[in-house]
Amino acid sequence: MITILPSKRIEAAKRAFSTRRVPLSAIKGYIDHEYRPKVGDVVLARVEEIGRLERIELPSGRRSALYEGDEVLLTYGNRYAPDAYEALMPQDLGRCDLAAAGGLAATVVATNLQFADDDRPPTSLAPIGVCVDHDGHPINLADYGLGQRRTEFTRVPVIAVFGASMNSGKTTTAAGLIRGLVQQGLTVGAAKITGTCSGGDLWKFLDAGCHRAYDFTDAGMPTTYKESATSIVAAAQVLVGELEADNCDAIVLEIADGLHQEETAALLEDEAMRLLVDHWVYAADSSSAIRLGVKIARDIALPLRCISGAVTASPLAVREAANSTEVPILGLKELESGEQPISWIDPLRPTTGIPVGLYAAQSQAF
Repeated sequence: MITILPSKRIEAAKRAFSTRRVPLSAIKGYIDHEYRPKVGDVVLARVEEIGRLERIELPSGRRSALYEGDEVLLTYGNRYAPDAYEALMPQDLGRCDLAAAGGLAATVVATNLQFADDDRPPTSLAPIGVCVDHDGHPINLADYGLGQRRTEFTRVPVIAVFGASMNSGKTTTAAGLIRGLVQQGLTVGAAKITGTCSGGDLWKFLDAGCHRAYDFTDAGMPTTYKESATSIVAAAQVLVGELEADNCDAIVLEIADGLHQEETAALLEDEAMRLLVDHWVYAADSSSAIRLGVKIARDIALPLRCISGAVTASPLAVREAANSTEVPILGLKELESGEQPISWIDPLRPTTGIPVGLYAAQSQAF
């Protein structure tokens, strides 16, 4: 049975960042009978008890305070965050948790004790129902994602940033690259292709001078945890295609999480991802992380252009790491100058369709 939702009630709900591509006019009602939610389904929920997450990120980026009794529009999905929560898809429309401030409804199964404790459990949600359209079909982010353009190869250079772990400096590194390229007169596009729904990284890209910034939610996924490498690469191809069509001269991609995260590890070895990316940059938070990342990159024939990240805040750590690798280690100021990123871009060398083995053999990174 479908319950009709008055437009005023829909407009009064606090709408999360994750749902920003879904027009409110598309929501006509909700279903609350026996239904197993799917990743990306939009759900209207009531805040039952305020816990660790006390605010929700709106589409504008503003963080709105939550109150018990508030109705919120969220999406269902999984979350991977070693410094916060691991959360999984609920099996029904029963009570669940606010797993991410960007607007993720899920069941928290593991918590970093430094993030929350018994006195600060996850914020509890009571789903009212999964939103449906005028035909009674459940509304899912996948139905509203970008998808008109998709490219496996590009005519412009694509730089991908990946890291040792969460908080290793990936977003700051990506923003530094963007700033440097913009400083050199290029129109830069950017996309975060894995992670959990949140606008924070996109705002940082735009602050650095990015012409256009997207993330996986623009391709119809609230998170990428538990998604296949094939699906993630397909989404990345869509976002890159959109950025290239928007006349960007260079594109910077960020891959969230760390080397040992399942989706990240799969992406680094994925052939289609290798063909999409021209230049790889590694963000590390310690000299030991640099040694590990360089070894893994060498083992899978991934050509590194440079290393950056939180480690560059420590001259001693950089000096230690420099003795173990020939890959250039660049600080944020060096990235922001634009000289190093520009030197990678050879206008005489096509950036499309380079076989992975040949590219790795030609690289002077190691």
